[in-house]
Amino acid sequence: MYSHTTLGTNDIRRAVAFYDVVLGGLGIARQESDMDKGYAGYAAAPEATPQFWVTGPFDRQVASVGNGVTIAFEAPDRTSVDRFHAAGLAHGGTDEGAPGIRAHYHPDYYGAYLRDPDGNKICCVCHHPG
Repeated sequence: MYSHTTLGTNDIRRAVAFYDVVLGGLGIARQESDMDKGYAGYAAAPEATPQFWVTGPFDRQVASVGNGVTIAFEAPDRTSVDRFHAAGLAHGGTDEGAPGIRAHYHPDYYGAYLRDPDGNKICCVCHHPG
């Protein structure tokens, strides 16, 4: 359904240090980047979609957080959700919801929420039972 998602950053090196680790545990790797131009793109494989990008805003203004925006990454199992959350906290992220069941979505929704170092809200979710 989606081609790509983009979040703004005010410090591409800090963003890459965060996302390389956090997404790496989900099998999502940085496929392209240019630190001088201020962008990095992630996917499961080169040229694969969907893609996730972090970049400075094209209008060269300060990147800001979208109120009500959450980018969710799917995990194959609950242990991967736990690792995502722990890696995010260890690399400059802040907690927005510890790993756990969110039964108000559905009985097997196991998710964790973080803010990246720029304040963007991200999630990791496993939809499979235990």
